[in-house]
Order: sequence, then C-alpha cells, then structure tokens
Amino acid sequence: MTSQPNSHSVEWFVDAIRRLPSDEPVPPRTPGYNVYRTQKDHWLGWLQPSNGTGTYARRSGDERGAQHVYGQIGEPLMLLWLASAAGVRKEAIDQARAASSNTANLRSKCGKIRAHIPWADVAAALSSQ
Repeated sequence: MTSQPNSHSVEWFVDAIRRLPSDEPVPPRTPGYNVYRTQKDHWLGWLQPSNGTGTYARRSGDERGAQHVYGQIGEPLMLLWLASAAGVRKEAIDQARAASSNTANLRSKCGKIRAHIPWADVAAALSSQ
C-alpha cells in the first residue's frame, strides 16, 4: 500500500493485525489481558467490539482511522506487542520499554512508548508485512 501512514483505515489495521504472528497465550486473568490470552486477540477484540469481546463500545468504521486508534490505546503491552510483531526496529522497542518502565500510570507508559515508536514507524512496518 502506498498511501500516507495517516490515511490507513481501521479495517486495514484489523487486516494487518490478523496477518501478524500471535504472541504466546498467558494464563486466564493475567493482568493486562482482560478477557484475552494474547495481545493479538486483545487488539482484535478491542478493534471489533461487535464480536462480544471488546471492552469499549464505539462505532465501527471510525473515520479517524488507524492512527487515531493507535493513539487511543491505554495498555502498554498492546503497543509493545504490536511493534514487535510488526517488525519495528528492536532498538526502538527496547528504548520504549525502558522509557516506560519508570512510571506506574498506564496512560503515561503508553505515551512514552509512542514517543519512541510513533505511528509512522508502526504503519511502515505493517505495510511491509
């Protein structure tokens, strides 16, 4: 796909995530996993609340697109898995993990992760899959 990173639709994002390898399942009720056992399932459930597993009710086909979704995620494990599975540079992931480790607030952690792994990097990695 040759479009600009901010033009990717939520549907494109869902399809891109479906193509990624899954992370290893964790035991039920592991913190950070809600009703999911993998972060891939967490993403897909969050993006598709109509399937009954999504945490947040929202309209489908959000016109704001995938970049907006990436900016709304408040779970650091989701962001780190996505970057890793998509093939974002390991150095950027390591820097993001280190920068986010010194705060307990999930939103702050996510902000620090996104500062080291911006949407453009994720979109480029997903587009090359």
